[in-house]
Amino acid sequence: MAPRALRDVLSTDSPIVLGPFGGLSSIDLTAAVSEAGGLGSYGLYGYDGARIAETAAQLRAATTRPFALNLWLPTGDEAAVDDGDLERVRSALAPQFAELGLPLPEAPARFLPPVEEQLDAVLAARPAALSVVYGVPAPDVVAAAREHGIALIGTATTVAEAQALAAGGVDAVVATGAEAAGHRVSFLAPPEDSLVGTFALVPQVVDAVDVPVIAAGGIADRRGVAAAFALGASGVQVGTAFLRTRQSAATAGHRRAITHAHDTSAVLTRAMSGRLARGIPNAAMRLLEQHEILPFPAQNWLTGQFRAAAAQQGRADLVSLWAGQAAALCVSDDAADVFAELAAGLPA
Repeated sequence: MAPRALRDVLSTDSPIVLGPFGGLSSIDLTAAVSEAGGLGSYGLYGYDGARIAETAAQLRAATTRPFALNLWLPTGDEAAVDDGDLERVRSALAPQFAELGLPLPEAPARFLPPVEEQLDAVLAARPAALSVVYGVPAPDVVAAAREHGIALIGTATTVAEAQALAAGGVDAVVATGAEAAGHRVSFLAPPEDSLVGTFALVPQVVDAVDVPVIAAGGIADRRGVAAAFALGASGVQVGTAFLRTRQSAATAGHRRAITHAHDTSAVLTRAMSGRLARGIPNAAMRLLEQHEILPFPAQNWLTGQFRAAAAQQGRADLVSLWAGQAAALCVSDDAADVFAELAAGLPA
């Protein structure tokens, strides 16, 4: 499809989408991308309904332009609080908590709010778009989104996932290659079996579905944008280049790690969250890989208890340093400059 088709779906001036950062989103960055004419995105991982409503209100106060809210769909294999392994692994990490001056955390009543509560809050907020990862939205969600005038964006790591999303009624598909930062959001096969590179994935998805395709993974400058459109994409989604900017919620140490990254810096690991994700190795990642890794979201909750304190203390060695394989191409610390560079690669 032509780029205009995606702009019509998203109600934006430009087919440039901010990657939604679960845990690293900021009002400033989301608004900056929307104000520039793209689709700012805000990741709502772990947010309950009240916090989603508050976040949407803050976004509306910061920009009058369209924005997207992002949710993780449950896959059905999420760990329960009482599965018995949390206590054992928590005790093994006692030195890290002590190093940060933290007591060992008590198990929560739940790891995550119900997705139904999240969806109700997003629908009530009426963003321009709802983007989802880890699955196909249920038919009632698709119908409710249409009723509320909300575009639905699904995320695929394989052709089969893209076809499932298109058949499920999404308005656009993000084809996210293995180069991308953060979690590998595969849902039809294990992520280790779904590591298709962007250059191979995008044209095959374009050929397989009849909705606009947004290319993601390894896109950091005008050259990546031009390549994505040459492959048939109708838009691009960019994460690491924006994560490196001062408008993001990444810590100064995280931004420095991106600045000093090279082509092989970002690796895949389950250590930080229990799900496969791409980031830059640090002391926390190496330490956690030596211990038992709990299934998601237990591992993510447990490491999150010290990662939050580490971020506040400026400890880049103990936070998640999410980054993609094109991190070395991310050279600007201002979101407007990043957007302008990306826009320079759009077809005339």
